Amino acid sequence: MLRELQITNLAIIDRLHVEFSPGLNILTGETGAGKSIIIDAVNLILGGRGSADLIRSGAKEASVEAVFDLSGRDGLLQALAQAGIECDGELLVRRVVAAGGKSRVFIGGGLATTSLLSEICRNLINIYGQHDAQSLLKTEQHLLLLDGYCGALPLRADFAARYEQCQAAKHELQALEAGEREAARRLDLLAFQSNEIAEAKLTPGEEEELAEERARLAHSEKLMGASQGAFDALYGGEATLLGSLASIIAGVADAGRIDPALAPVTEALEAAYAQLEDASLTLRDYAARVESDPARLEEIEDRLDAIGRLKKKYGASIGEILEYQRQVDQELSVLTNLEGTRGELQQRIAQLEQELAALGARLTRARQDGAQKLKQGMEHELAELAMKHAVFETSFEKSVDAKSYGFERAEFLFSPNPGEPPKPLAKIASGGELSRLMLALKQLHPDSEVPTLIFDEVDTGIGGATSALVGEKLKRVAREQQVLAITHLPQVAAFADQHLKVEKKVADGRTATGVELLEGEERVAEVARMLSGARVTEKTLEHARELIQEAVR
Repeated sequence: MLRELQITNLAIIDRLHVEFSPGLNILTGETGAGKSIIIDAVNLILGGRGSADLIRSGAKEASVEAVFDLSGRDGLLQALAQAGIECDGELLVRRVVAAGGKSRVFIGGGLATTSLLSEICRNLINIYGQHDAQSLLKTEQHLLLLDGYCGALPLRADFAARYEQCQAAKHELQALEAGEREAARRLDLLAFQSNEIAEAKLTPGEEEELAEERARLAHSEKLMGASQGAFDALYGGEATLLGSLASIIAGVADAGRIDPALAPVTEALEAAYAQLEDASLTLRDYAARVESDPARLEEIEDRLDAIGRLKKKYGASIGEILEYQRQVDQELSVLTNLEGTRGELQQRIAQLEQELAALGARLTRARQDGAQKLKQGMEHELAELAMKHAVFETSFEKSVDAKSYGFERAEFLFSPNPGEPPKPLAKIASGGELSRLMLALKQLHPDSEVPTLIFDEVDTGIGGATSALVGEKLKRVAREQQVLAITHLPQVAAFADQHLKVEKKVADGRTATGVELLEGEERVAEVARMLSGARVTEKTLEHARELIQEAVR
């Protein structure tokens, strides 16, 4: 709800701070006191147009600050969080209008845009009676209001969910059909690529093994010469290294029998001999295996060339080529099943369209029945609000194709006078009539996501016993939502949970508007003034007390 409003340098308001309470807040005051300026201030908070004409004479800028208590409004808190605005249950909104006409907006202490301000605050306040901030004047809201009234919102949500599923399936089918020709060409390409890779029969690590074998075959003579020559020098000839080492070992061993200190040297030489002997035998065996095979070398070269060609097309290594083949085969599987996919989508779309038709028929019946009940209820309520001959109807515009909300649009039609055909609200309803329409609607369907309602001039053209009915209806609405109502009728003011008096004062030669919270006899005096004008007597004071006491009862 709206907890506080602070207005600075707006029109004739110098500085004004108002605290509002839950329930019914009544604002009264003489004509021209500045009640409409408070509505203008709230309109700025709602994102309305800011004009330099609104700034108090002599000031550089005007500002409006509003504090909202969002306790228990989880939906609004979630919407704020999604917009990146931190809120612990209390939201501060500030709008500044500069002399140049430019506006600055602050939400939760951070700089924001007017469009974001409007998006957030339209979920916080509705003003009824001003044509630039009316949900009733927005035709797209009428069907939503009707669905809420007749309890069709869950059915509407089911319809919207099926509609989104159906649209998604249709888009998928359209994409499938649009890509069929391209799919056929791609199918041929992918089949060729898969076959080409498959026919190569690649194995991981094959290229490295072939490269090693090719190096051996290409240098077979050098490998054989090196290994055979080394063997001959170590072991195979007449004057070999091992022969010389054997003589050295014998000499050192003989000396070691004289001096035991040479024993470790002898052991080291004997170990070296054993290692060299093993190496020489390995070289002999290797030399025996080395062979020259030009045919095999040519075969390896061809195979490596083939692998190289595949690498240029499909990947930098055999592993990447095989991964590419896996992806190709996966896409081939999808493309070869296009007909099956098409059939499944067509079947799903048909099923969803049947479900939409059934849900849509139920929605239509619920809306038509609800519209008839709403007509009866609204005309009864309006009759109690001094509009006995008013006609309220709902016009439906059918659609062959489903929309997210069903198969029809709705628009409220209204005729305030006998003999006049009902017309769209936006074309015919005055501010006062619109306020009473909303008040009547709130009697029939009080639940709303908007926590604060402002009724401006709801009592226009009303008098006598009807005035008390307006107050009673406002009080009833205020049980569910916070209500701010500007009124000139004492019978309405008597129902206030909080009574605020707006009045002009002159200080230092300048006029300024102030707001005073009235309690006890002050409130009685204001109601008495509204009853009799400037001359308040004991009788009018007593009448005022009776009105307030009757309203309490």
